[in-house]
Amino acid sequence: MKIATYNVNGVNGRLNVLLRWLEETAPDVVCLQELKAPQGKFPLKAINDAGYNAVWHGQKQWNGVAILARNMEIEEITRTLPGDEDDSQSRYIEVLIGGIVIACLYLPNGNPAPGPKLEYKMLWFKRLAKRAAILLSLNTPVILAGDFNVMPAELDVYKPERWVKDALFLPEVRKSFAELAAQGWTDAIRSLYPDEVIYTFWDYFRNAYTRNAGLRIDHFLLSPQVAKKLKSASVDRHVRGWEKTSDHAPVWIEIDPL
Repeated sequence: MKIATYNVNGVNGRLNVLLRWLEETAPDVVCLQELKAPQGKFPLKAINDAGYNAVWHGQKQWNGVAILARNMEIEEITRTLPGDEDDSQSRYIEVLIGGIVIACLYLPNGNPAPGPKLEYKMLWFKRLAKRAAILLSLNTPVILAGDFNVMPAELDVYKPERWVKDALFLPEVRKSFAELAAQGWTDAIRSLYPDEVIYTFWDYFRNAYTRNAGLRIDHFLLSPQVAKKLKSASVDRHVRGWEKTSDHAPVWIEIDPL
């Protein structure tokens, strides 16, 4: 099974890019972030015509997450991250596909830091950690996938000294990611490529993609049941070079049957 995560940076504005990539790579499951579309404006017909079912949680102008599945049913579990009834931002959706619990998430950016946006990010991280611990306790296959807005280590960022005050690289943010992983999750990319420079995001400015001045902020965290079935993982870096593309590239894993 091939499972991908992709911050599409506007599902309608980048629809041609998304459909081209789906046709080229044919992943079985896709987690999308940053739809930037209200619930009623998700391009369901185009997604269906491409061969995918979908569940999504939209939000006008910002955020938004979706999960697509090819030739498989999607059973929605929740479309909110527990822990804050007043949180109206569309950043989390959790489903069951083929016996695997898959959570698609778009963790807050947190900038400018310090400030209320960083505080929201840290509280969101705590809620995610609490939910992740519950999912692990179920002893069932679970995948946490999406844009975590965290570079876990210096290897994950071009010129890390330039990011020391950024909310994506602050010590407390990296610590939260490390503590989350330490619950028993496996970082798919790093488990296969512990020492390689691998990025998933390149800014639109300063010719970042051509210079490979990137960040690794899109991650797969795998429960033990999934981690032992991990076959391969990679980034479809070339998609970032397409015309009118997202500033993120798709990331994917392949797992053996569970």
